Amino acid sequence: MPETKLPAMPYGPIPRFVALLAVLAGAPFLVWPAWLNGYPLVFIDTVSYLLHTTVPEVPWDKTQAYGPFLHLFHWERSLWAPLLAQGLIASHLVWLLQGAVRGRPGLGWHLLVCAGLGLLTSAPWFLATLMPDALTGLLPICLYLLAFGRLTPGQSLWVGSLAVLSLAAHLSHLPVALALLVLTLVLTWRPGPVLRAGLPVVLAVLLLCTANAIAFGRFTPSPHGSSFLLARLQADGPAAALLRDRCPDAGWHLCAFTDQLPIDSDEFLWDETSPLNREADGSLRRMGAMRGAEEARAIIGETLAAYPGQVAAAALRNGLAQLGKMQVGDTLVPDHLAASARRAIEGHFPAEELAQFDAAAQMRGDLPALAAPWLLPHLPVLLASLAGALWLGWRAVRARDWARLALLAFALGALAANAAAAGALSKPHDRYQARIVWLLPLAVGLAALPRARPLQ
Repeated sequence: MPETKLPAMPYGPIPRFVALLAVLAGAPFLVWPAWLNGYPLVFIDTVSYLLHTTVPEVPWDKTQAYGPFLHLFHWERSLWAPLLAQGLIASHLVWLLQGAVRGRPGLGWHLLVCAGLGLLTSAPWFLATLMPDALTGLLPICLYLLAFGRLTPGQSLWVGSLAVLSLAAHLSHLPVALALLVLTLVLTWRPGPVLRAGLPVVLAVLLLCTANAIAFGRFTPSPHGSSFLLARLQADGPAAALLRDRCPDAGWHLCAFTDQLPIDSDEFLWDETSPLNREADGSLRRMGAMRGAEEARAIIGETLAAYPGQVAAAALRNGLAQLGKMQVGDTLVPDHLAASARRAIEGHFPAEELAQFDAAAQMRGDLPALAAPWLLPHLPVLLASLAGALWLGWRAVRARDWARLALLAFALGALAANAAAAGALSKPHDRYQARIVWLLPLAVGLAALPRARPLQ
């Protein structure tokens, strides 16, 4: 694909106060569910990111980037500050993305796009949640801007830093990024865009490896991720079959439980009655997933060698299943919040912060009903966006508008890669796809906007 020609001079620089006003005005549209709730949205896993820097307690089952990001803004005072930071970051990236597609961003168009995202897509429901899921949809935007956005050096540094944060915040973001780098190469057949977008990937992997070397003594992006993959492989059947073939001679801990496998992957990881979390005599095996990571690596290696076709077929089935699971909802309920996020807030934040948390609709169990009317447009808008992407893509090819074509391709590629990664490495859940599907309506909306008029 030829390099997009967007000469900067005819469009002129954007006054800084206009850009600042646009970013500030667009941000509330992208995090408004926090005001509906009366507090930033949280999830059961939010507790790990809060305790990471307040206790401090390094999470063994999560990366070490998002907790410090939260602490950079809350300082054990209020979680509203990181919520606002997520909204401002998202608004600024949408502003830059509009400029990359149209040649020059416009204040009115920016507010329209942010309002559309906020009212018609799942974007605000995840950007308003204090979880790495808030960054999942931002990562493809960052990589697109680095590859195709013709940014200034300062903008490149800022967007590249956000890309590193997004990548390091959750391991599932890494395969998505790698897929988008391959897509960039296919679209351009030039090393420059791939190198610009690839540098944050390298830096993020180095950051993860260094943090894990310090915390766990292993220079790897994921010292315990093998337990999660084993959970998936045994639930799908191949790892359970291997254990029956190799046990008891292999001497693995799980050999004592082959008659109980396969079981649901979430139950395998977290249930106290799971073979991973019990000794052979039935007693509790604390931190079973963490302690079993080395054994899991051995079982995974032999499973992949013995059943490559079955593993690939299961991954494909799970990826396709994940593509169809995209409803907002499982992050809105109060399940386990009293024993997770509330515990962190009660122990490390002011009493008035805890009072706000307790009074929020989510903690009271009222948020799903409050949210229900606002979630109705999501599926129709997504289906219309899919049709719009095909039509606008055809138009972009005819007009040789490679910036818009690449944006549409990035959105579709990110959705497919995310579903494949989540389906193959974990269990399909609605939130895994709902956190990123809003990219498609965003790409279609921007691709449908007219090109900016050059200044006279």
